[in-house]
Amino acid sequence: MLCNSAGGGMMDYSKFSLLELRDGIASGKMSSEEIVRFFIKQCEDKKELNAMIEIFYDSIDKAKEIDAKVSKKEKLGALAGVPVAIKDNILYKGKKMSCASKFLEDFVAPYSATIVEKLLAEDAIIIGRTNMDEFAMGGSCENSIYGACHNAVDFDYVAGGSSGGSAVAVASGMVPCAIGTDTGGSIRQPASFNGVVGVKPTYGTVSRYGIVAFASSLDQASPIAKTVEDCEFVMKILAGKDEHDGTSIVNDFGSKKEKYTIGICKQIIDVFKTKPGYEKFADAIDKIKDVFDVVEVEVPHISNSLACYYILAPAEATSNLARFDGVKYSKRSEKAKDLESVYVESRSEGFGKEVKRRIMLGNFVLSSGYFDAYYNKAKKVQRLIRKEFKSAFEKCDCIILPTTSGTAFKIGEKLGDPVSMYMEDLFTVPANIAGIPAVSVSYAKGENGLPLGMQFFADEKCENKMFDIAKQFQKTLGGELR
Repeated sequence: MLCNSAGGGMMDYSKFSLLELRDGIASGKMSSEEIVRFFIKQCEDKKELNAMIEIFYDSIDKAKEIDAKVSKKEKLGALAGVPVAIKDNILYKGKKMSCASKFLEDFVAPYSATIVEKLLAEDAIIIGRTNMDEFAMGGSCENSIYGACHNAVDFDYVAGGSSGGSAVAVASGMVPCAIGTDTGGSIRQPASFNGVVGVKPTYGTVSRYGIVAFASSLDQASPIAKTVEDCEFVMKILAGKDEHDGTSIVNDFGSKKEKYTIGICKQIIDVFKTKPGYEKFADAIDKIKDVFDVVEVEVPHISNSLACYYILAPAEATSNLARFDGVKYSKRSEKAKDLESVYVESRSEGFGKEVKRRIMLGNFVLSSGYFDAYYNKAKKVQRLIRKEFKSAFEKCDCIILPTTSGTAFKIGEKLGDPVSMYMEDLFTVPANIAGIPAVSVSYAKGENGLPLGMQFFADEKCENKMFDIAKQFQKTLGGELR
């Protein structure tokens, strides 16, 4: 067992990567119980960040079991004894799952999501659930019944959303890895705002079974961690075809190369030149030209991705959220007197303002008078964008672009301006619309001292190239904020 001899207390395990902790436990040089107790104490001490909404204290008993397996030299899983947190829209049998919504605040999961089963099968220790925007709808982690989650670097700034709690938990040292979901950038944006690494895989790579749906054709779960290596390792554990999810696929992650070609998207540069983070972005591009071949590529309709997303995602959300009606398992209003009022009162009380806004938007674009004009047209644009990305990847291995237009904004700054909030997704949603993998890596600090993130997009099922490039980029710029 490792101890801090100077203070006679516990070793600061937050300084270790997930892989270092895994190796330390497996070798017997570290104790899973001590590590889990340390991270639980971190969660308790940093409660004011409001990242972790529930701690699973029975995880200590599970850690003891892992230590016993180590001492007996029994076979260990790939994540044996390592603490992990999960977003509050992922089912874990016997534990509460609320989607940060009043509607589900007392709901207890009757089964576990496929990804939870995979984590447990590899002996990971799930120590709690993290804060999020209600039903994963938001870009700041302010739309939650548990209150706003605060940025890990500066308390006055947003965590980013919707997986803000997961990103802050990792960045603040509450946990070495957390699982989030990404529908339009909900992992990558908060990862960028908090100076950590966040991944979105090729659509279908990770099973959606047991994850509360927002937009079923866009949703993907994946890890947030401090290093690309940690994210890659956990990502490959979560991946795989699942009989419970008809959209899941077999993904071999593709091959690697000796030297890679990086694409700079002309259309993104034209938009980004006026944004506050452009100078840092341009400096980074200059620095990597000795490592990568850099070429210009075009994705002509990439700027339409945001409009496309805010038609398709609310349309799917409207359908998915129809099941929350106060009849089956969501909370029923006490004001309800008949069947109609059960629906009306329960949904009025249960859903927050942002969720209601997106339901109304979704109903509008799906209505008979506007279906062809909006929804069908958006689907056509989506197919066009996918085709254009395919063409671009014939010239390069990855496309590099900023994760966000700048650093995190202050809490409350954009709550009254939903359009401004939606614009924060400008550089992340193209990957979801196209169904391609993307990773965000922290590489610099803005003028306010807050982190900036860089994204790498790869062609579908080419995650190995993407991870390899991200690791080389991180090494070249020394941008890992630990």
